[in-house]
Amino acid sequence: MTPADPLRDLGVRLTSSGGEIRVWSENATAIDLVIFDDTDLDWIVKTVPLQPVGAGVWSARTRSLKTGTRYALRADGPTGPRHAFDPTRFLLDPWGTGLVRRSPGVYRSAVPDHSFDFGGAEKPRVPLDRTVIYEAHLKGLTRLSPHLPEELRGSYAGLAHPATIDALRDLGVTTVELLPVHAFVSEQRLIKQGLSNYWGYNTLNFFTPHSAYASKRAQADGPSAVLREFKGMVKLLHEAGLEVVLDVVYNHTAEEGPGGPTTSLRGLDNSSYYRQMDDGRYIDTAGTGNTVDFSRDAARRLVLDSLSYWANDVQVDGFRFDLAPALGRDDRHEYRRDHPLIRSIVEAPELAGVKMIAEPWDVGMGGWQTGNFPDGWHEWNDRYRDRVRNFWLSDVDYMRRADHAPTGIGGFATRLAGSSNTFSGERGPLASVNFITAHDGFTLADLVSYDVKHNVGNGESNRDGSDNNRSFNHGAEGDTDDPAILATRRKAMRNLLGTLLLSAGIPMITAGDEFGRSQRGNNNPYCHDSELTWLTHSLSSWQVQLRDHTRRLIRLRAENAALRPTRYGRPGETTPGASRMDWYDVDGGTMSDEDWLRADHRTLQYLAESTPEASTEQSNRVLLIVHGTESPTRVVLPRHDGVIRYELLWSSVDEEPLVESSQHEPGETVDLAGTSMLLYHAVS
Repeated sequence: MTPADPLRDLGVRLTSSGGEIRVWSENATAIDLVIFDDTDLDWIVKTVPLQPVGAGVWSARTRSLKTGTRYALRADGPTGPRHAFDPTRFLLDPWGTGLVRRSPGVYRSAVPDHSFDFGGAEKPRVPLDRTVIYEAHLKGLTRLSPHLPEELRGSYAGLAHPATIDALRDLGVTTVELLPVHAFVSEQRLIKQGLSNYWGYNTLNFFTPHSAYASKRAQADGPSAVLREFKGMVKLLHEAGLEVVLDVVYNHTAEEGPGGPTTSLRGLDNSSYYRQMDDGRYIDTAGTGNTVDFSRDAARRLVLDSLSYWANDVQVDGFRFDLAPALGRDDRHEYRRDHPLIRSIVEAPELAGVKMIAEPWDVGMGGWQTGNFPDGWHEWNDRYRDRVRNFWLSDVDYMRRADHAPTGIGGFATRLAGSSNTFSGERGPLASVNFITAHDGFTLADLVSYDVKHNVGNGESNRDGSDNNRSFNHGAEGDTDDPAILATRRKAMRNLLGTLLLSAGIPMITAGDEFGRSQRGNNNPYCHDSELTWLTHSLSSWQVQLRDHTRRLIRLRAENAALRPTRYGRPGETTPGASRMDWYDVDGGTMSDEDWLRADHRTLQYLAESTPEASTEQSNRVLLIVHGTESPTRVVLPRHDGVIRYELLWSSVDEEPLVESSQHEPGETVDLAGTSMLLYHAVS
């Protein structure tokens, strides 16, 4: 018989005879539950001592714990450089599922009503090969939407509004990945500067929705109403066939460095929850002041319980883990791909079928771990991002200056085909979450419009944000009226989107990139809650055309299985789920070893044929042509066994997506404009 987990059922559990609270602290000598008046959050109506019950767990039962109760914890313990006990300080329950705000930066825990009728709405469970992720900020997505009532703009209910859902479905994305929606606060430094943390990577509590994103009515009605609105959002998105993935920040908390606010973990057991040296200095692999110590059982349990709560009680479909290597560091602070937490996240039965996506780097030693997460994980592929940006942007910039290319097409082709040099054969191409932009960095429009960042408005004298953008302004920094430059920028955006949506792997689009949203060259606008970061809904004609291209590319991806392999193929073998890949040069001949290595060889024809996993499925074949110099050229369409003609499906040259397809014969010569892509259906 398996022994009971001593860390089970942490937090508050309600019964017909009242409630029980269980809290973990290895070093505390006393913990009290403090219950407040329902309306006066300074008026203590009851204090209940918790008792140690073993394994560092403290527990108490009281009829005063019920739905709606406002409460806090107080903890006493030893002194010393690694401890921060203060028996007079009110602390949040780390496992608490509700919060109420007493004053700016000061909160109490609350017990919300968890009841909710999902009405039979089930998780869409979109297959990985059909997943198209749309990374968005919950508030910024709808804050300016003229299609929503004013009171719902920028809220959970705003995302769930029919107008928003219809727009997402019309675009064709399958999965909305939300920047942090766990309750968060702004850093002390930002508050002093009169700024705020817009992105939300400063978590106050891992179980509570950020109340400021709820509608005003739900905020006024309290934690139960906020949670109900969040669940209602998930329900409506699921009914529309859309998944919800949460960007979660478990690597650190809003308590910052040793001089930061003490709100929860630090006051309950600083020595056990955070990575520290003997003198109390924090070991910070997140670059935020503190890092949670996941070599400890309780810290791991905190994450797993939080994930289970959101995946099961709230019904979200997946998680993107900020600075994920921090979750896999052992007691020597070294990353291990077999770390108990890294394994448990993808092996826990209660999390089966949940999409798990790693940001595979942090700022500690050995923090860059792209490709080094175990099976079951998917990873943001920064190698893909960098290679694609190089090919279409910085390489083109280099060629204008040097009159020759710095690299050829080999590395680009590897990324296009699923990054087999980064991910193991067992994990396959769907381990790679392909992206060209994300919330962090230039938008797509800024990537083709700025050579350098313009972050002065962030209050750090332009020191913050990456200097390694691999961008290209195409002849003018920022805004310009030059029609030639503007046309070239638009084509560059189409090439980048075309690459993203026609590559093997899971594509991720940053919200607004589908229509060329700009942040005026700011590549780190984390502290701007304004029209700089909110999505506009008033589009110019070229933005409508770019959105139409994005919609068309997403549809073509869905319709052509050859673009969506689930496995890597092996030479000379037939692998179900893999796409057979044949590579041709500009003359329609098979690529030679020399062609892959030549820096001046930047034109490629890529013929992919799906290998159905079921006998009832039909094979699909496409030809993608990539031309990576600004000089026009001609290609001879390849002669390939079984292919009788090529039907043009998409061209990056056209300002508007194709309306009528053209037909071409194998061996026919086709003109290519400079820096362009063409996609054909290879008809058998």
